[in-house]
Amino acid sequence: MSQRLVHSAGVRTPLGGRAVEFQTRKVRAGALDLNVAEAGPVDGPLVILLHGFPEFWFEWRELIGPLAEAGFRVVAPDQRGYNLSDKPKGVDAYRLDLLAGDIFALAAALGRDRFSVVGHDWGASVAWWMATIRPQPIERLAIMNAPHPAVWKQAMTTDPEQRNKSRYVQMLRIPALPELMVRAGGYKGLSDAFASSPRPEAFTPQIMARYQEAWRRPGALTGGFNWYRALFRAELAVPAKGSIGVPTLVLWGDQDPFAEAKLAEESAALCASAEVVHFPHASHWLPHDEPDGVSQRLLAFLRG
Repeated sequence: MSQRLVHSAGVRTPLGGRAVEFQTRKVRAGALDLNVAEAGPVDGPLVILLHGFPEFWFEWRELIGPLAEAGFRVVAPDQRGYNLSDKPKGVDAYRLDLLAGDIFALAAALGRDRFSVVGHDWGASVAWWMATIRPQPIERLAIMNAPHPAVWKQAMTTDPEQRNKSRYVQMLRIPALPELMVRAGGYKGLSDAFASSPRPEAFTPQIMARYQEAWRRPGALTGGFNWYRALFRAELAVPAKGSIGVPTLVLWGDQDPFAEAKLAEESAALCASAEVVHFPHASHWLPHDEPDGVSQRLLAFLRG
């Protein structure tokens, strides 16, 4: 594993605490180098934060601090295909099994055999899949605004409301064209995705400049879009109800333009033990819309 220090800065804590120092570096996880942001005591319980599309580790900028202050070792990677992490070529390099394997390999590289996973959007899909295929190392699972990927894929076919909300997914399946359109539009298509958030201060011009920098990195657009393309090549069976044994917390912003709120309960039903908490006024961008409320729920859940 590489020990090269890339960056050091403070992370704001929305619960009112002091700024928490964090570092970013490259970690060798299996066959890939993953860029990670880290904070908190090195011997604290490990919590891995998995970002969604079209974000990167920076999605967790307001949640890293409270978790680290509470004594957790917080690690937020850029997942494969994103920002400063490796971007393997080809759609098949973005299968869910490989995406999940990256995070298991990351935990092993950090010397941990037990950890908790928190995911949002596609990061939550990876977290769901990890708990489905290899639950043993996972202590606790926290999900934000993403159904289990098998439930999501089925709903895009069988549920009219979800099919309507997922029309954008069909466009992203097309080879090369989405990348051309996004670049031609000055990345406005990605920036506009955040417009449903009721908290504009979470997406200031300075913050959006950080996102644009990540999107402009060579291979990053195709890497992110390949997650969608690979999903439609996969055969995903919906797990039996109650079969996922990891204690699970599902947090859901109900004003989500991309996913039906009822999928939160449908996915939670797959778990032996799960709690669903709805945020009636939050959008799909729940970690940004409700950082204090999400931090409080996460801390209570992760502490057990």
